[in-house]
Amino acid sequence: MNELEKLYADAAAAMNRAQWQPARELSARLLQARPGDANVHFIAGVAASRLRQSGPAIDHLRRATALDPARAEHWLELARAFLDGWLVREAVAAADKAYALGSAEAMVWARLGTIYGRAHVQEKSAAAFARAVELAPGSAGYRFNLVVALMAVGDLEGAERQCLECLRLNPGFWRAWLMLAQLCRPTPQDNHVALMRKLLSVHQADDEAAMFLHLALARELEGLAEYQPAFEHLAEGKRRGRLGRRYSFERDRQLFDALMEMPLPPQDEVAGDPSVAPVFVMGMPRSGTTLVERILSCHPQVHSAGELENFPLMVKRASGSATPALTDTDTLHRSCRLDWAQLGREYIEGTRTLTGGKPRFVDKLPHNFLYAGHIARALPNASIVCLRRGAMDTCLGNFRQLFSLASPYYDYSFDLLDTGRYYLLFDRLMRHWERTMPGRILQIDYEDLVDNQEAVTRRLLAHCGLSWDEACLRFQDNASPVSTASAVQVRSPMFRSSLQRWKRYEAQLGPLRALLEAGGIKIDA
Repeated sequence: MNELEKLYADAAAAMNRAQWQPARELSARLLQARPGDANVHFIAGVAASRLRQSGPAIDHLRRATALDPARAEHWLELARAFLDGWLVREAVAAADKAYALGSAEAMVWARLGTIYGRAHVQEKSAAAFARAVELAPGSAGYRFNLVVALMAVGDLEGAERQCLECLRLNPGFWRAWLMLAQLCRPTPQDNHVALMRKLLSVHQADDEAAMFLHLALARELEGLAEYQPAFEHLAEGKRRGRLGRRYSFERDRQLFDALMEMPLPPQDEVAGDPSVAPVFVMGMPRSGTTLVERILSCHPQVHSAGELENFPLMVKRASGSATPALTDTDTLHRSCRLDWAQLGREYIEGTRTLTGGKPRFVDKLPHNFLYAGHIARALPNASIVCLRRGAMDTCLGNFRQLFSLASPYYDYSFDLLDTGRYYLLFDRLMRHWERTMPGRILQIDYEDLVDNQEAVTRRLLAHCGLSWDEACLRFQDNASPVSTASAVQVRSPMFRSSLQRWKRYEAQLGPLRALLEAGGIKIDA
């Protein structure tokens, strides 16, 4: 083995061991002698990607795909690097190149499914995961990924079948039990309560297993109207999930304080991007944001783009903040004097691949309420809608839901009273936006929408500058994908059973009610 061969072997070995800095340095040395080697560019690109060096990663991986366009792995890594650099349109194009190669490897299709899912191209995500399952039918993990994708595209029966098969292959795939509880409709004769209790008795010491099993039991017992044991399992499941997360309410309080103290320039002194295309739907999670998104995307001029992180990511990048958190006080302090027109323009350009060719699109990231001030300045003609729901139902809904474990947005939701405290911060911030931007945000009460669907829908469409369309009353017929916790509910017509859900747990929610009332929130009797 000559010196260059040894250098290449060392670089490849470093990459395979996830030693990213050595891999980066070795590949840089190697490229001086072999600048046209696709494999070396690939190693350099992967190492740069993992080191969060987005620009060099994209450059090297582009070079690798140009030199060897028949390698699906090269296109997959390029797509990932584009996503990490918030270049969604380019990521989808690179993923499409890998898709067209028709790999015989299940891993390639599974990675494709993940990339398409991150890019909110849910139909392709489901197709890719289905191909992975065909090639590796014994993989419980691929089955579970297919479950999530099928839920997003509305194939709930298929999702339940795949979930059951996932658990048949691996009963210890704990998160699948919670997904099954969300998909099924338990009856006294047909439910999974006894089996889950048996598994819980065996795996009680395993915090991850206990969290998912307790939460799954809470769902099924609630479906059986056994509310007291359901809440006991819910509370214990959330307690297990909170272990090790190091949540700090004080950090959230400081963030909200910083938002309210931001010296943003007056709106009439800012020239943002003039686009009218975006409709931002925001609000506390589990407050009806997905329902409103479905109503709007029934309109022939509106496309549902899903929960896009594009705007927060672009604020982060434009601010120049180097802190690891997407949203923090450092980023906010640096983001008060941005080039607002450029921010708006880059947001519009970055979302074009997701807008379905229609003139309007919905961006439904609930926590965009943190960025309402930035949105109003960067996109002065964009429509902004905020959902409000009764405080008790909102807090219970957040506590009841297991959100993405990888996201820091939802850490408050592992404790009932932390959830109440977070709601008080949200309520205070929305009153601040109304004071400082009167009339800019349409606030819709979920309960009013349920009770007066047509009247509220007409008001919603008028606020967004959209003509009336009867299809918006039939949101349950909307076939567009849903990748949120509401994927099951929004496939059904409007129902009132979701109102005052907290009454089922009134005794257990006493401390929450006292907290909210002390914070000035009126609780409906």
